[in-house]
Formats: sequence, structure tokens, C-alpha cells
Amino acid sequence: MKNEKSQQKIKKFFPFGEGFRKGLLVILGGGESGVGTALLAKAKGYDVFVSDKGKIKEKYRNVLLNNEIEFEDEKHTESQILNADIVMKSPGIPDKVALVKQIRDAGIKVVSEIEFASNYTEANLVAITGSNGKTTTATLTHHLLKQQLNVGLAGNIGDSFAKQILEKNHKNYVLEVSSFQLDDIHDFKPKVAVLTNITPDHLDRYDYKFENYIASKFRIVENQTKADYFIYDADDEVIAEWIQNNKVQSKKLPFSLTKIIEQGAYYKDNKIIITIDNNQIIMPTENITLEGKHNIKNAMAASTVSHLLKIRKQTIRESLENFQGVEHRLEHVLKINKVQYINDSKATNVNATYFALESMDAPTVWIVGGVDKGNDYKELFPFVNEKVKAIICLGVDNEKLFNAFGNMVDVIIETQYMSEAVKIAYKVANAGDNVLLSPACASFDLFENYEDRGRQFKNAIRNL
Repeated sequence: MKNEKSQQKIKKFFPFGEGFRKGLLVILGGGESGVGTALLAKAKGYDVFVSDKGKIKEKYRNVLLNNEIEFEDEKHTESQILNADIVMKSPGIPDKVALVKQIRDAGIKVVSEIEFASNYTEANLVAITGSNGKTTTATLTHHLLKQQLNVGLAGNIGDSFAKQILEKNHKNYVLEVSSFQLDDIHDFKPKVAVLTNITPDHLDRYDYKFENYIASKFRIVENQTKADYFIYDADDEVIAEWIQNNKVQSKKLPFSLTKIIEQGAYYKDNKIIITIDNNQIIMPTENITLEGKHNIKNAMAASTVSHLLKIRKQTIRESLENFQGVEHRLEHVLKINKVQYINDSKATNVNATYFALESMDAPTVWIVGGVDKGNDYKELFPFVNEKVKAIICLGVDNEKLFNAFGNMVDVIIETQYMSEAVKIAYKVANAGDNVLLSPACASFDLFENYEDRGRQFKNAIRNL
């Protein structure tokens, strides 16, 4: 059976057999993952064609030109694309797009960057996914591991995985992996899989069925064996229910804030206790720079990976204490007139904003809004009632926010300009208050992306 699977793998990536022409790889999307894949594929002997319906950014266009890789932008030439042996699809392109349906109907294999690139490395792969916390957990895990190991950080973050395999060939990789990337894996198999949590998100890509999104997240373990490890949040009811009803081959290492865990990690008396086999370490958390219960969980996940990969206890403890956090995630920007301004632009869903509001320890002016992805704001009501003194709605359509929160606060204002939102917050906030940008929504109505939204927030604060 195993030999048969490896033969299928050879056929998939070497359509004409090893040692012959590798065939045409068409890449849909000329961004970071697409161009990285193009470079690796060319180096491995493929004919490569990059096609992007939008305009390819100049920095990526120059890379393609300098490496003599054929490409097109602002159009898709179907005849050339449908001549592909393999298609690597950017994670941002939905399956419902007509061209993607045509490709699949033609029997052409569609892969993600992580699937393609992982065939060209023997490195240990630590893959981290989840609705929230995956960027912080991946960045923190990389920070802990790099003190002792040769390790790259890739996936949904930084330079593309494929490009790093070509240029740096690290012995270990920490990959932040989205559900969209997992949708197009076939043989991708991380040595360590981490699942931070699952809450409803991106349901527009999954026929508005939560179960489809859950299944997508759990693809991270589908190719793992007994020699691999699965680290997950045992307090997450969605994860717990799935594990109860489905078989996981890999060795399970749960983490919990509320339960005693025999194999894995738990939190008690301000300490993280991690046990793997008969080896236990205890980490005090008083000096961890990350705030909030959710970040204790992120620290447990990252520390469990580190303990598993034999990082010294002292190194883990010191690294947890000097980690500076992730930009746009509960980022303390400035304190002006004793008011703390906090950038949580990366909170693009309700659950992320839940953690942000939970961690507020002072009266808060909350800037919220953007593209609503079918949000249910009920779980935020207790925090809004308890902690939020004013709401500034920053979006094209704020009606749903007014309906949800209009009766809970004395001040609720709308604007479509970040500079104006920050000026209003400055007027409303008093000494000792927080001003929190935690949108609970996507950014595409008024901003290029969540990074653009966060940068505009920070610039507006500096211009007060």
C-alpha cells in the first residue's frame, strides 16, 4: 500500500516519470506563494506559467522577469492554463471560481504551495492552524526554536515556504497554515501538527456550513502516522467533539487551562506544566510578555512543541519572557494623556475580538467594523456591558453593529475614515482608559488588508 502511494506521488509530481520533462506547472496567483513556487518549480525542471487575474505587484513581476518565468496578469488564458499537468492555486482563490471548476473537471491535479514545496525538503515540519492565535503561536514557536535549531518561519507568514526551501533549506520549518492551504493538500504530512482552536470563520468559502470548515482544519492530521504528534486545545468543544467521533493516528498532546493533562500541557497556579512521556517541565508565567488567557494557551502550544523538539527548559522560559508579540495583535502602540492605544487589527472575526475585550482591564473605547462575515455578536455582550464606554463603527455598512450594541453604550458613532475614528476616540477617552481597534470584521471595504488598517490606525495616533 505504501509503495503504491509513493508511486502515485511520483506520477503526480513527475507526470512523465523521474528523469524526463516534468511537465507544465501553472500557478494561479502572482503573489508571495505563487512566485515562490514558480522559483522552486523552475529549479526542479518544470515548465512554469504564472497567471493572475489581477495586476501582479512590481516586486513580484521583477522576480519573474529576472528569472525568465513566463507570466500574464489582468487575465487568464484558459487554453494555456487547461494544458497544465499540475496547477498550484493561490489560497485566496475560491473553489467556486469558474476557471477552478474547469481545471478540476479536466482532471488536472490542484495543489497548494505547502503541498508542492513539502515534496522538496526532508525538514521537520511543524504546521500550526486554527481560527485564532495561529500567527502568534507560529511566531512564538519559531522564536523558541531558533535559539537552538536551524528553523524557518513560513506558510501564511513571511517569505514563501517554497522560496525558503530553494534558498535556505532549513532543517526545520514552522508553518502557519490556513484552512485554504489545507484544502489543496494530498500528501502533506507535518511531524508536529498544532490546532489552536476552531470557531466559525470564512464560512462564505465553505457553503456556510461550519462542519465543512471544521473538516478543512482537521486535514492537518489526515496524513500523520503514529510517529507524528498532534497538539491541540482540549478546552475547545468543537475540537473535542471531532476527536471523539474521528480517529487520529498521531500521538495526541492536548493543552488545557481547566483540566489536569497527563500527556501534554496544563495551567495551574500561574505555571505551565508540560509532560511528554516521563519528561516533565514546569514554566512560571508571571513574566510572560503576552497578555490574556488566550495567550497562555498560545504559550502552552509553543512550549509543548519546543519541549518535544528538545529545546532546553531555561531557553524556553527566557524566550517566553522576551518575546515581543505580533504586529496588529493586541499591540500596545502609544500612551497619550494616560490613555493606552491598542492595535488589534488582526482580529478579523468575533472570537478574536472576544479575547481582546476579555483582556481589557480599564474602560475601553472600542473601534469596530468592516466587512461582516455573517457575524453573531452575542458572545461579546457581557464584555461590552462591563468594559466598553463608547463604540466607534468603522465600516461602509454599520447597521448591524448599531442594532447589536446601540442600547449598550451611551456613545456610538460611525465613520469611514481611520483618522476621524482616532480623533473621536481621543475626545471620548479619559485618563486611564484604553482605545482598542479590534474590528471583528474583514478589512476590505475601506482598507487593502488588516495590515493596512493597523498601520493607518498607528499613523493616526502618531498624528494626534
